[in-house]
Amino acid sequence: MAGFAQNRLALPSAVVVLLFVVMAIFAPLIAPQDPNETDLFRRLQPPAWAEGGEWAYFLGCDALGRDILSRIIYGARISIFIGVVVVSIATVVGILAGLASGYLRGWVDIVISRIVDILLGFPYLIFAIGLMAMMGPGLWNIILALAYKEWVIPCRVVRGETLATRELEYVEAARALGASGRHIMLREILPNILSPVIVVSTIRMAHIIILEASLSFLGLGVQPPTASWGSMVADGRAFILEAWWVSTFPGLAIVALVLAINVASQGLRDAFDPRFAE
Repeated sequence: MAGFAQNRLALPSAVVVLLFVVMAIFAPLIAPQDPNETDLFRRLQPPAWAEGGEWAYFLGCDALGRDILSRIIYGARISIFIGVVVVSIATVVGILAGLASGYLRGWVDIVISRIVDILLGFPYLIFAIGLMAMMGPGLWNIILALAYKEWVIPCRVVRGETLATRELEYVEAARALGASGRHIMLREILPNILSPVIVVSTIRMAHIIILEASLSFLGLGVQPPTASWGSMVADGRAFILEAWWVSTFPGLAIVALVLAINVASQGLRDAFDPRFAE
């Protein structure tokens, strides 16, 4: 990982991601206001440094007088939590399916490959919108809707790596010593193919955060009054000219986190595989 630490862009990006994670974990301690406290006297109040000698609303207030900075801090919890949970579920399922498909071959490979092909035939966002329309909005429903298809990405990566690894000498040696298929897949093959899986999972987390924000923007994500970056951007659409800060700051938070994850994952890829390094 020395190459990652020396990357001039990847390391600062990883620090930015870490700051977002810390902000999400310690949101109750960091947020200056209650994110759900409404006050119509503060409706669409512009960003202000101070008010009456006290700390005011640094990023302004929305149409209900809620503090935008506090809602952005709490909204980080939703985006990061959904990203981590969806990618974790998808990675575990994808690894197991990819190992079985690539090592066992035969009808197992055919069935799993056809399921992957069918799921890849549907546009991700439209697929998730359809599932959310059937299940209804909610935190765990959006996690299931996104994880339902996300596993195919790590599955394809693991299958390809398994096909390239299953005939190598150390795998043949384990097979000759009478090791079971499960032992070979989990103890011999899996540890040697984790690097590309980690890189892909990191990249996909940024994609999941964008999808969650998109579903929340459409009203299919977590429901009010829970703070979500996507729903915050949607709330400011009607006031974009007179109160630009309502949509702008949550949108910038999405851009900053997604960009930081993408650049950091690029550094991880270069660190794990020097062939990609410049």
